[in-house]
Amino acid sequence: MLSFEENVSLKPYNTFGIEAQTKYFYKVEDPTQLQYIFSQNKELPFRIFGGGSNVLLTQNFEGLSLLIANKGIELLDESPTGVTLDVQAGENWHDFVLWCLDQNYGGVENLSLIPGSVGAAPIQNIGAYGVELSSVFKSCKALNVDTLKEETLTKTQCEFEYRSSIFKTHQKGKYIITSVCFELQKSPHQTKVEYGALKALFENSSPSIQEIAAAVIAIRESKLPNPKILGNCGSFFKNPVISELHFRTLKSQYPELPSYPAPKGLVKIPAGWMIDKLGFKGSQSGDAAVHDKQALVLVNSGNASGKDILALAQKIEAAVKKAFDISLETEVNIL
Repeated sequence: MLSFEENVSLKPYNTFGIEAQTKYFYKVEDPTQLQYIFSQNKELPFRIFGGGSNVLLTQNFEGLSLLIANKGIELLDESPTGVTLDVQAGENWHDFVLWCLDQNYGGVENLSLIPGSVGAAPIQNIGAYGVELSSVFKSCKALNVDTLKEETLTKTQCEFEYRSSIFKTHQKGKYIITSVCFELQKSPHQTKVEYGALKALFENSSPSIQEIAAAVIAIRESKLPNPKILGNCGSFFKNPVISELHFRTLKSQYPELPSYPAPKGLVKIPAGWMIDKLGFKGSQSGDAAVHDKQALVLVNSGNASGKDILALAQKIEAAVKKAFDISLETEVNIL
């Protein structure tokens, strides 16, 4: 049965804990319901919610808010070295990772404790500790909102880039992902521990996928606030990618400036380092604040509005631009 309500608070459906109202609200537990919803509401704007961990609500919404809540994990294929899984979009991402660890399926352990849903993961090509979703992604099923037909999109068609895909760029708003197909490894696993804190932790050792996941979870919990306790969306800004010339100029001014390799002779700069360098870590503007342990994370420390948090983000963006001549981009979708 299709769940429908009017004039609903979206506070429970966004991890910032921002109060905002939506005119119409559907909870979609069967993807075939989407065709009926859109056929009956062709003229209304819509928004998709999964885990609500990548949105900042700045005002009420007079359209359709759709909570994608379909569940299920299906084993499509298995070989001596790997498995192919079809996972429904409404599954919680971290719960899926834990399920894979229980089955001893490798490939997503570095992506432990990333908030959100499986269906949202391809949209920004989630990544952590040297691994991106694209490395385990085979395809996804998605409803084409214009034709109301389901399509299967391959990895190539999704055009994955750093924290981006067609779902955030030229096809934004055209598709609603209903399930994702993953290709994962069976033992022995090819693990990746060359990035950040994992490199120091596992130097000269060969950890299991379970040990890697436990380390990632511990690291993330030590730096990132639990959104159930302190409203946030994890990393608010992307790490910018700049030219080598720009990097050398900055390095001459800031010898301690860290960096990471990027494609095509570019250099990736940690946005959190710049924000911290400018003194924003732990700063507060009303109930909008920068987390005191991780400068990339903006938090709602009480009853901040979306506009309060957006104003703080814009203040940070302006300061980084002035000091480093770098334009920060948000990971979070501003609605």
